[in-house]
Amino acid sequence: MKPASHKPAALLWFRRDLRLADHAALTAAVESGFPIIPVYILDDETPAKWRMGGASRCWLAQSLRSLEKNLQRLGSRLILRRGQTERVLRDLIAETGATAIYFTRGYEPFQRTLEERLKWALGRSVQLRRFGGQILFEPEKIANASGGPFRVYSPFYRALAQREAPSRPLAAPSALPSPSSWPLSDNLEVWGLEPMKPDWAGGIRAAWTPGEIAAYARLRLFIDRAVSKYRDQRNNPGSDSTSRLSPYLAFGEISPRQVWHAVLTAAEAAGQSDMGEAYLREIAWREFSYHLLFHFPDLPEKAFRPEFENFPSLEDKHALSAWQEGRTGYPIVDAGMRQLWQTGWMHNRVRMIVASFLIKHLLQPWQSGEAWFWDTLVDADLASNSASWQWVAGSGADAAPYFRIFNPVLQGEKFDPEGDYVRAFCLELAKLPASIIHKPWEAGPELLARCGVKLGVTYPGPMVAHAQARERALAAFEGIRKQV
Repeated sequence: MKPASHKPAALLWFRRDLRLADHAALTAAVESGFPIIPVYILDDETPAKWRMGGASRCWLAQSLRSLEKNLQRLGSRLILRRGQTERVLRDLIAETGATAIYFTRGYEPFQRTLEERLKWALGRSVQLRRFGGQILFEPEKIANASGGPFRVYSPFYRALAQREAPSRPLAAPSALPSPSSWPLSDNLEVWGLEPMKPDWAGGIRAAWTPGEIAAYARLRLFIDRAVSKYRDQRNNPGSDSTSRLSPYLAFGEISPRQVWHAVLTAAEAAGQSDMGEAYLREIAWREFSYHLLFHFPDLPEKAFRPEFENFPSLEDKHALSAWQEGRTGYPIVDAGMRQLWQTGWMHNRVRMIVASFLIKHLLQPWQSGEAWFWDTLVDADLASNSASWQWVAGSGADAAPYFRIFNPVLQGEKFDPEGDYVRAFCLELAKLPASIIHKPWEAGPELLARCGVKLGVTYPGPMVAHAQARERALAAFEGIRKQV
C-alpha cells in the first residue's frame, strides 16, 4: 500500500460511474497529487418518483461490493454514506479537511439541480471539479444548424458521425494515494438494498454479475461471438445476439467510449469497417436520449408532443396488473414481462412489443409502463427509459408513427419463429408446436389437451382481440391527429 500522505485530501464522489478505467474525474484526482477518499452517497432525498427501483438497488449493492474490491487492489477503500448529498459532503469535508471534490456530471434534471446547489452549499473553500464520462459527447457540444437541440435521430446521428471520433479511453490508475486517516463508513448490508423476505432477486443474481470486471468480460464476449452477427440477429430474442451491456452502461461500470473503441478496433482487426455499425448506432440512440433529456427535462413526465397530453387513456388497474404479471394471453408479451420480472432485463425488440401492447392495445398511459420498467429493470436509465416509452407511444421525438401498432402474434412468429423464447418464460406453453405457440387460442382442444394447456386455467386467453384493439387505438390517435 502506498504510504499515507498528510496533505489535504480530495473526495472522489462516485455516482453512476462505478469503475476505475476511463474515469476522467478519478484520473484528474490522481494527477492532482491529493490523497484520495473515494465515497458513494445513497441519497434518500432524490425525488421519490426517480429513486432507484428494486432491481437497480439490487444491482447497486453488488456493484458497490465489486468497486470496493477493485479499490482495495489499488491500496484504497470505498466510504459509504447515506443521506442528503450536500449534508454528507459537508460532513466529510469537516471530518477530513478535504479541499476538493472530483465527480462525474449527471444529466437528469434533479442531478443538474443538485450540482448547482452544491456550488452554493460548499462555498469557495472547496474546489468542485466536474468531468464528463457518462456519454460520448457533452450535450452542449452537439447542435443543429440553428444552434438548438435536435429533435430527430437521423440528423443527430449524422452530426455525431461528422465529429471526430471520441477520444481514447483512459487507463485505470495503478494505485491511489491514501489519506493519513480514513473517515467512518456505513455498512452496506445495513442499507438493505437487496430483498430479504421474500427474496425475489434470485433470478437477477443468477442472470448477472455486476461490476467493472464483469462488464469488460461481457464486452469481450459480445465482440468475440456476436458483434459480427448483430445486424442480422439482434431482433431475435431467443438468441444471445445482443451485447447485454445496458446495465453496465447504466451504472457506469463501463463507459460508452470504451465500448465504442472496442467495437471499432475489432472491426479494423477483422478488415470489416462496417462490422459494428449497426451496434454503434444503438450507442448513438442512447446518446440521443441523453441529448433529449438534457434539453427537454420534462421528458420523463410530459409528452414531448403536447397534443398527446390529451390522449384518451383508460388507466385500468386490472389491465395494468395483467400486463405487469405476464397474463395478457399473448405469449410474446407474457414471455417478455416474465423475463423482466425474473431477470431484471428484457430483449429490446420485446420491449417495443410489450410497450406497444400496453399503450395501444390496452390504452394505458405510457407513464405507467415507464414507471414499471423503472422499478424492475436492472438497466433503468432515465434518459433511455423515458425517450423509448415516448417513442413507442408516438408522443416523443422521432416517434413511431401512430398507426404502427404491433401485432403480437405476427411479431412473435417473425422474431421467435421456433417459439424458443416463449418456451423459456411461459413454461405452461412449452409443449405447443412452433406453428401455434404464438396463438394458442387457435389450437384445437385435442392439441391443447395433449400439450397440457387449459386456456383460462393454466394459461389465459387473450385479454383483448387484436383487430378490435387496433381499431380502438387508431380511432384514439386519429382524434389526436385532428387536434394538430
